[in-house]
Amino acid sequence: MRLSGRVAIVTGSGNGIGQAIAGGLAREGAKVVIADINSEAAKQTEGEIHESGGEAMVVVTDVSSEESTHNMAQQVIAAYGKVDILINDAAHPPLPRKPWYEMSVEEWSKPFNVDLRGCFLCSKAVFPQMKAQQSGRIINFSSSTVVGVPGGGGVLPYVSAKAAVIGFTRTLARLVGDYGINVNTLMPGSTLTERVKRRQSKEYIDNYTAQRCLKRPGQPQDLVGTAVFLSSDDSSFITGQTILVDGGRGML
Repeated sequence: MRLSGRVAIVTGSGNGIGQAIAGGLAREGAKVVIADINSEAAKQTEGEIHESGGEAMVVVTDVSSEESTHNMAQQVIAAYGKVDILINDAAHPPLPRKPWYEMSVEEWSKPFNVDLRGCFLCSKAVFPQMKAQQSGRIINFSSSTVVGVPGGGGVLPYVSAKAAVIGFTRTLARLVGDYGINVNTLMPGSTLTERVKRRQSKEYIDNYTAQRCLKRPGQPQDLVGTAVFLSSDDSSFITGQTILVDGGRGML
């Protein structure tokens, strides 16, 4: 129970990787806040945690909205009195496949509004509480597509936003280190979430898997151990780092 008594916010935890991580933190004793824009999915995650004996609450949150993220932080503080862990996992759904030069500015901006702006707004919302505590963990999600990806025009804004998350993490780590706050990036490879199963062909998944050192598809559960580690005292002297969890396909 490495996280016993700690309060963790996990954005985008209504499904996929975020859902797996929320469950993993709860099993380690954390009180988990399911922060997702989809209330129905969030309640399902909450129910699963309760069924397994953990503690969780839902706060419906749009991470691209400053008002919504502020309200999220205030609700958590009102309920638990503190915020120990923030995991910024919320991400915009994949864009339609089209040549990058045919994209509108609006399409280009969508991943930035969620994947990058969401990290900024959620971090900003919890920072005053973490500063007052003189402690905290912030984990931002990037993607292994930053270090190598097969083509696809719709990937350009996504990769650009996820690359920016790494720069955001490194800079924020320097800005908040004086307050005992650790900031790191977790970088998964292609992971067999339900969204990926619906979107990608078996041929794509098999080809991707063949390029890994470990020849199997990635599962949401594969990210849980690293997320727990970065949330716990075991990583107390690690900050500003990017940790790649992709079975060895990409190398940093």
